Amino acid sequence: MREQMVIERMLLGGRWVERQEYLQVMDPGSNTCIATVPKATKKDVKRAIELAKKGAGISKNLPVYKRQSILMGAAEYINEHQDQFVRTIVLESSKTVKEAEKEVRRCIETIRLSAEEARRLNGETIPFSQMKGHESRIGYITHQPVGIVAAITPFNDPLNLVAHKVGPAIACGNAVILKPSSETPLSALRLAEAFLAAGLPDGILSVLTGSGKEIGDELVSNEDVRFVSFTGGYETGVGITQKAGVKKMAMELGSNAPTIVLQDADLKEAVEACVDGAFGVAGQNCIGVQRVYVENMVYERFTSQFVEKTKQLKVGEKKDPATDIGPMISEKEARRVEAWIKEAVTNGANLLCGGKRYGAYVTPAVLVNVGKEEKIIQEEVFGPVVSILPVSSLEEAVNLANDSCYGLQAGLFTSNIDAAFYAIEELEVGGVIINDSSDVRIDGMPFGGVKRSGLGREGIKYAMEAMTEEKVVAFRVNNSMKKTD
Repeated sequence: MREQMVIERMLLGGRWVERQEYLQVMDPGSNTCIATVPKATKKDVKRAIELAKKGAGISKNLPVYKRQSILMGAAEYINEHQDQFVRTIVLESSKTVKEAEKEVRRCIETIRLSAEEARRLNGETIPFSQMKGHESRIGYITHQPVGIVAAITPFNDPLNLVAHKVGPAIACGNAVILKPSSETPLSALRLAEAFLAAGLPDGILSVLTGSGKEIGDELVSNEDVRFVSFTGGYETGVGITQKAGVKKMAMELGSNAPTIVLQDADLKEAVEACVDGAFGVAGQNCIGVQRVYVENMVYERFTSQFVEKTKQLKVGEKKDPATDIGPMISEKEARRVEAWIKEAVTNGANLLCGGKRYGAYVTPAVLVNVGKEEKIIQEEVFGPVVSILPVSSLEEAVNLANDSCYGLQAGLFTSNIDAAFYAIEELEVGGVIINDSSDVRIDGMPFGGVKRSGLGREGIKYAMEAMTEEKVVAFRVNNSMKKTD
């Protein structure tokens, strides 16, 4: 049965509004329109900012227990409407039912963590007497909300990555203007409904749907916007930094994540973890396994088992609970990945399985004999493709892993503690995962990378610290009442 198309509204300062111009939201699996959303304009951005200036004052003055109550209420709303959230994610994105269910559970956890961390945003005292001449001073540090947060989110986690920006911003007393991905705006709108149902005051949250090219510059460059949180591509991230001016930022800009498998590793565990880490969400995952470096002695066995496991994955209809891999976000992206695979094969790589495209679907591809200068090694594939490469030692593997402009996360499989600590010290990444693939994240951990992988860290506590300004308070006290001997 075909889904009925829905006409959506966007949230402007807490009020739902319509617009004459709309954008279509497509189901990438069937390539059919499932909804339309308003096409926001620069005028809408300016209005959202004016409303957010008032909302920021309201948010700042909400007592912590009230912020907690709103966040916990939003989490409870999502919990009570899980089926609706799962269905929305499956319809508009690449995710299967299993993957969508996992994302909804994580979103609930993210919002609850935000509520918990709201009470933990503590200051600290400053011992002014450490410097001669300041014996009569005492002081402390407080965390003040920055004011207005601009949040720009991608398509691959349309609910939880939104929660990772909105939850911390509200927890520490800011207003938020959210620009979700044009491909997957519906999950963000459902999340906004949860916050309104939980009693979030008007002005604190806006969700502007539409084209980032048309409204993005107006949003990030406005001086009243004091923090920009962006997850997306490197080139877009560079453009934002050039246009935003002097303000705080957090940017997660992707990767081509490596995982290293040494000869003393548990191969069964390594294969299972790497296959899962490579092909989840059709490979559209910034920490998904893209490059696997395997020591020579176990290279053939690992590769054989990896291919066998990959061939067992079921590609198909997202709504089928048995499906492991759904479509990519669009046929355009699937064609790009197909072209990258063909280019690598033309240049000498061997395709051991997969790599076939039909519509927006690409069957999971395993490549060997790939040159280190190939695009499929050096760039972020963001598709269901993995390259397996032999190495003679851990040192060689680390050097090859570091031979990249990215550095988000890396995995290492070994039973040698010395090898583990060598990798921890030498890998140029934001996170090293031992005896698991690069594709490991919990919502409470600091998450971010080095080099072109971004700036700053997400993770509730760390995002909240970034979304506040430290303010120093110092008192000069009268010490004349002190008794002296």
